[in-house]
This record gives sequence, C-alpha cells and structure tokens, in this order.
Amino acid sequence: MVIPVEDAADPRLADYVRLRDVDLRKSVESERGLFVAEGEKVIRRAIGAGHPVRSVLTTAKWLDVLADVIGEATVYLVSDEVMEGVTGFQVHRGALAAMERTPLPPVGELLADAGPRILVLEDLVDHGNVGAIFRCAAALGVGAIVLSPRCADPLYRRAVKVSIGAVFAIPYARMTDWHGGLAELRTAGFRLLALTPDQSAVPLDKAPLSGRVALMLGSEGDGLSSHWLHEADQPVCIPMSTRAMDLGVDSLNVVAAAAIACHGLLRGA
Repeated sequence: MVIPVEDAADPRLADYVRLRDVDLRKSVESERGLFVAEGEKVIRRAIGAGHPVRSVLTTAKWLDVLADVIGEATVYLVSDEVMEGVTGFQVHRGALAAMERTPLPPVGELLADAGPRILVLEDLVDHGNVGAIFRCAAALGVGAIVLSPRCADPLYRRAVKVSIGAVFAIPYARMTDWHGGLAELRTAGFRLLALTPDQSAVPLDKAPLSGRVALMLGSEGDGLSSHWLHEADQPVCIPMSTRAMDLGVDSLNVVAAAAIACHGLLRGA
C-alpha cells in the first residue's frame, strides 16, 4: 500500500525521525524493537535474513526498484525535501525501511554452530567500526561474533550501512556477563587469543591456531581491558615496522587490525 506523505512532521513517519541522533535512536529502536535499513541492497539483505518489514520510506524514483521485495508492506512516498526533513540528512540511496528485530540467540547456542574461528568484541562504541569489522569477518570466513554487553549495536543504521548488509551474513550474540562471560567460550572449546599492540606478544602468524580459536578485539581507545587480557590464553600482536615504531606509529586502528587478524585466522582453519 503506497501512501503519499507531504509533511515531515506526520506521525506516521515516527520510525524514521532524526536518524543521526544516536541517543534518540537508541531509545526509539529499543522501545519499538526496530532498526532502519538504508538503501536497496541493504534492505534486500535484511529481508533475506528474515527481518519483517514494518514500513518503507522512499521517493518516487525508487518505488519500482523495490517493488519485488517490499510486497504488501506499507510504503510512505515522499519528496526528497520531506525525506531530508524527517531524517535530518540527504538520503543518497533513496530508500529506508523500518525493520523488525528478531531475537538474538544465547551465546552458548551461537557457539555450538560457530565453527572453528570467531571474533569477540569488547566495548567497541563506534557503530561504523562495528559495521566494518562485521564486513571483514564475513568476507574472510569468520564463523560468528560475540559482543560484550556494552559493545555498539550492529543493527544501528550506520553499522548496517558501513557493513553493506554484512551484519545479516554472520551470526552474532551478546554476552550478559562481562566479568565471567569468557568462561563460556572456553567451555565450548575455544582458545582465547587477545589482540594487543604490545610488540612483546607472540606475532599472530606464529601463534598456534589448531582447534577452535576466539580472537578478542578491544575498544577503540584503550584496547582490551586488563581483566580480559588476564583471562586470555595468549596475547598476540600484529608486528609493526621498526621504522614506523621509531616515528611513534605503534599500532593500527581497530578495523585495519581486525581485517589483518581475520585473514590470519584462516591459517589452520
């Protein structure tokens, strides 16, 4: 059902209001059990992953493009100006969809079918970084991702957008117990490797990777907490250039480190 809407303040568009207001969106999306997918490709991937469509907000030129996937969903048809008035920015991909969240599996259930390689993310707060890491993990064959309780939401619009829908391609779960949560991974047979910039740690390409391996990545600023570093079976590092180290460049950002580490995890898998 296509419904023309001419006023950005129309209450029927409430699911899409102020998409760049992080605090507001966290509240709205949690309360309503939804997330917003942006662009045709991401909308298709979200639907393909089994997320029901609440509604679609789009302009006329994208209506026919999406017709085969949106089915009987309510479509709010707006001008570019109304779209920008609702969302707070220019939507270059032309279409947004409010999607229903589906329940996450418990960590134990996820681990049972996760395969030999997983990532564990501790307290990453930047949604773009989380989305990019999901994309790296999915592209390089990581079986699953476990999030700490305070890690950013992979279904926040920016995370979904940066991942280009890869958040729908790799299963994930969220811990409920930060302090003791790693024990559940060890019980499931995973060896815990803690990625650190400390160059005295074992280089990742020299670390034993037989069996099930969980690679732990820490927050953008401080890296892994001292508690999680202590809980790990072994700290590992990505070797830095000695020349770069002399110039004060002693580490990579977390996304670059994740990409290299995910590639390294393939060894022995």
